[in-house]
Order: sequence, then C-alpha cells, then structure tokens
Amino acid sequence: MTYSKDFREKVLQIKAKEKISIIKTAKRFGIGTTTLVNWIKGKIPKNKRSKPATKIDMDALAVDIKEHADAYGFERARRLGCSESGVWSALKRLGVTYKKIAESSKGERRRQTNLLSEDQRL
Repeated sequence: MTYSKDFREKVLQIKAKEKISIIKTAKRFGIGTTTLVNWIKGKIPKNKRSKPATKIDMDALAVDIKEHADAYGFERARRLGCSESGVWSALKRLGVTYKKIAESSKGERRRQTNLLSEDQRL
C-alpha cells in the first residue's frame, strides 16, 4: 500500500514530537513497523513509471497485429526486435486481447489432427 506524503510526514512529526517508540507509533497509526523504519531511513516508495515504453514502436505493433492477427508472441518479438515479455506488456498497454483464430493455418492443422484422432478412435 502506498501512503501519501502528507500522512508520512505527519506520522514522523508526531513520533518525533511525542518521542514515542517505533512500535507504539506503528500501532497508533495502523501501519507496519518495517514501513515506519523505512520512512525514518528515508526510503520512500517510488511512483509508477511516468514515461512511455521506448523499445517498441506502438504504431508498428498495431500494424503487425492487423497483418499477423494469429501470430505468437515470440514471432512478434522477432519482427519488432524486442523481447516476448516486451510484446506482452505492449499488447496489454494497447488493451489487445484475443483468442487464436480457428480458421488460421495453424488452427486448421490442429483441428485436422483432432479429427483424425477421433476417426481413429471409431
């Protein structure tokens, strides 16, 4: 949980003003002792990343999605020159979710294999 800067400052001021222990201060404000110790040491949680991703061109990714709708993540990564996890994160940022197209060549091969297996069972 991230606490506001005002709250952190208030807790530290009251601790110093009333000269109470870390444990008592933590109980009083309902926070963890480790959290309070980190605040005293100056370890303040960092905010989320505020700059956009730089490795993957989002326009190029959008074009790749249109041209290769049924591609795997590693295939996109190879075409865009980045990692699979980078592609996954970029797709998440774009809000792209999809299931594999059953009519694709890969899906068709899978379906034919399944049909053959069913015929062999009969």
